[in-house]
Amino acid sequence: MSENTEGKTSLAPKKKTSPFRYGIGMFGTSIPINMVKSFAAIYYVDMLGLPLKKYSLILFIYTFVDAIDNPVYGFLSDRTRTKWGRRRPWLLIGTPLLILMFILFYNPPQIVESSTGILFIYMLLMYILTGTLDSLINANYGALFPDLFKSDEERAKTNAVRQACQLLAMVISIALTPMITQAIGYRLTSLIYGVVALAVIMYCAIGCHEDLSTIEEVKKPNLIKSIVDLVKNGKFWIFGFVGAFYSAAVALVSQAVSFYVKYVLKLKGNTTTIMLATVFAVALVGILAWTFISKKMQVMKVWRLGMLIMTVGFIPMFFAKSFATAVPFAAVLGFGMAACLITMDVIGAKIIDDDYYRHGIKREGIMTSLIGVFNRLNGLYTSLAFYIASDKFGFINGDNPGPNPGLASKILLCVFPALAMCAAYIISHFLNFKELENTNGKTKAEIEAEQADIDEKTENLSI
Repeated sequence: MSENTEGKTSLAPKKKTSPFRYGIGMFGTSIPINMVKSFAAIYYVDMLGLPLKKYSLILFIYTFVDAIDNPVYGFLSDRTRTKWGRRRPWLLIGTPLLILMFILFYNPPQIVESSTGILFIYMLLMYILTGTLDSLINANYGALFPDLFKSDEERAKTNAVRQACQLLAMVISIALTPMITQAIGYRLTSLIYGVVALAVIMYCAIGCHEDLSTIEEVKKPNLIKSIVDLVKNGKFWIFGFVGAFYSAAVALVSQAVSFYVKYVLKLKGNTTTIMLATVFAVALVGILAWTFISKKMQVMKVWRLGMLIMTVGFIPMFFAKSFATAVPFAAVLGFGMAACLITMDVIGAKIIDDDYYRHGIKREGIMTSLIGVFNRLNGLYTSLAFYIASDKFGFINGDNPGPNPGLASKILLCVFPALAMCAAYIISHFLNFKELENTNGKTKAEIEAEQADIDEKTENLSI
């Protein structure tokens, strides 16, 4: 703290945040939610015996909870004023609670497993609590990105680190989890993952330095006005729907691949690890390749090309009959995913820049959260996919998979994701950011005021 000339106390100027210190946070935030979203079905349905339709209902209910909690968390974050910043207090308080709920999710008491009704209630409660705390963490973590890193160059560099960390987390929490849980079980695996995630997120949060020197001058946004402004923002809707369909496709891949391996390829859990590891390993290498390509190609083109590659990659997966034929197609998916990963958040930051340009209000938390609402709406799509797999193909649970579990698994892994990615690719062509060119971070009102001042001076000179 330092004293200014008027005797008022001003906060210390902003310290530079390391892209690595911020980016590694994605490793910690990804591990718990990836394991929950990817293995909830195989754990509760195939192992504990929860009916698939009840699992579908849980996804459906949680989607609406998630749509409400995201903007609320973003709104509270934007209006927070502390000497530790707006975002860090939420990360430091919310992270231990998230890890606790995550561990409880995979450690149900024995009495819970004795009844389908109790099992349903327990899973619903733990799914909602884990998910809503994940929303709290990601609303604040995501809001830091456009605030800490201003230029496209900084954002591209930081996002490459962040997505590499996310992919590494996906390799561990999704690809390696079948092999790890086969060795030590889901209970102990969740405990280990939880401790690692807690340490990483705390390390990230402590090292992120918000600009405290101007925090008191930043106007607090109004929730209702913010929502109304976004409802009128066509770019927000376009990007939101693209993100929703993309995240739905990725969610279905992580959840359905275990069923695909078991009922289509007729192989064991270790094969799931190899298939998922292939996707994420190729994506990890792909990040390096796409980062180089993006220096020569516009970010929007890279974004759309990645979605197109993913769309095409799902089609041959439907016809694969062996592990040897399925793995190369999985690699194609990974390469397309890498392009989406390195561009999605950069474009999201441009949506936030566009909002500031239009309205002159800093509301990264609300913006990030409302964009996140669309991504979380994938629950409606994935819920529909699982419901159809159960209703049309008679898949009840692991003890009663129905007459054709192989085709049901293909529908989940190939058909629904391909349709989602096709929709995302088409919608993405309606998005552009021509208004932001040459604005130098200024708002529309500031630019108009400057132009009016220039016009007035020019007029005075001519007189």
